[in-house]
Amino acid sequence: MTPRPSLGLRARLMFAFALLCVVTAAAVAGGIYVQARTAILQRTQDAAVQAMTSRLEALYPLRSATPGPDELGEIAAAAADQNGFAIAVYGETHSPLPPPPPPSPGRWRPIGRAQILDLGMIPSALRRAVADGDIAWQRVAWQDAPFLIIGTPLLIVERDRTTRVSGIEVYTARSLLPEQRSIDELAARAWLIGGAALAFAVVLALLATRGVLRPVRELGRAARLLGEGEMRTRIEVRGSDELADVARTFNNTAAELERHVRQLREMEADARRFVADVSHELRTPLAALTAVADILDEEAARLPEPAGRAAKLVSQETLNLTALVNDLIEISRFDSGVAALVLNEVDVAELVRSTLRARGWSEPVQTELPPAVTARLDPRRVDVILANLVGNALRHGRPPVSMRLSADPHWITVEVRDHGPGLDEAALPHVFDRFYKASAARARSEGSGLGLAIARENARLHRGDLTVTNAPDGGAVFTLRLPRRAPDPDGGPE
Repeated sequence: MTPRPSLGLRARLMFAFALLCVVTAAAVAGGIYVQARTAILQRTQDAAVQAMTSRLEALYPLRSATPGPDELGEIAAAAADQNGFAIAVYGETHSPLPPPPPPSPGRWRPIGRAQILDLGMIPSALRRAVADGDIAWQRVAWQDAPFLIIGTPLLIVERDRTTRVSGIEVYTARSLLPEQRSIDELAARAWLIGGAALAFAVVLALLATRGVLRPVRELGRAARLLGEGEMRTRIEVRGSDELADVARTFNNTAAELERHVRQLREMEADARRFVADVSHELRTPLAALTAVADILDEEAARLPEPAGRAAKLVSQETLNLTALVNDLIEISRFDSGVAALVLNEVDVAELVRSTLRARGWSEPVQTELPPAVTARLDPRRVDVILANLVGNALRHGRPPVSMRLSADPHWITVEVRDHGPGLDEAALPHVFDRFYKASAARARSEGSGLGLAIARENARLHRGDLTVTNAPDGGAVFTLRLPRRAPDPDGGPE
């Protein structure tokens, strides 16, 4: 399953800092903006209502309870201030309206009495509230400009001090453009502060990520070196914070791991040295045993049945022990690094045929060997590889066993296949392990369990490889892949 792409730690930290700053700045600036806007408009509204009420009080007592247009015009003129305009209404009669001014450029119209052309500017809800005897106000937008409309009824005080609505309604409109500009400036400053806070957050995030990621990068580099085998890798501990604790823990872990690895290497070296020493020490007595076994093998036919069978068993086990000792000596050479190639230019097809012919396998093995495939290899070691692969296929697979040779300008490939049941999937990763046998029933079968391990070591000595898979239609397929120009024994290419 392909892992989903994700942002790096630096990008996530910067994003978190920036998001936190933007959210905080937006919340603070937004709250201040709303409060300031409400305060500005409320103060303007209260001042306008108070001023209008004061101006209208100077009109009492009214000259007439049923005023005409002229008297309504005088009332409107008294109610209006220098920054607004007013209209007085009595029933269907209202104060005269001045003619409209000429249009002016720009979004905002000039402020003046002539901006109101009719009663359409006054909301119907406001007119109903005033008709009921209440002082009411409402903010509206008219001709792309904000206005505060204030409406109030004129009252008549009777002789008994009771009041009643006279039916005269006065409406004033005051432009809120100066307040709107102040609010816009406040919003612009809020955006500016938010942008500055964002820039500050980015700088702060860069500094924070640098301080946090430096030890993380050092930890990653040290872990990579430790994984590559540099057991002495350590991290410099700075400060006493959590990252310092992580660095200290890493150093302690690395030191303990180094100690264990050193002990394991010493134990492995001792074991390999023991195997090599025992294998070499066994060669001399094995030579004597082999000579005796050859004599017993020749005399086995003339010995009584129990003694003859025992003589053959001794001869066979001596041969098996000799093969095991030889394999152990070969493995010890690989472990000690003294195994070397003796390179020659060879015809690979002829080398394969020689391997089969020397062991009597020419008949049971089917071959596909194109001619004129040459390579610079160690013939003895390639012969060991091929003998192990074919012998393993003949012993544990089913016929037919086939070998196929192919080549390109840089590599040769030899496939050895049988048509048996194949290998268990759990056994495939361990086929080339030393002393590994796929079936417990084969624990005392012929072979040392080192043949395939030696074959792979020989392949790798050529800078090639040996792999195994199961064929789709059954059987195991061993694939030997070798370079056509193997490296020189000193390690450099030819």
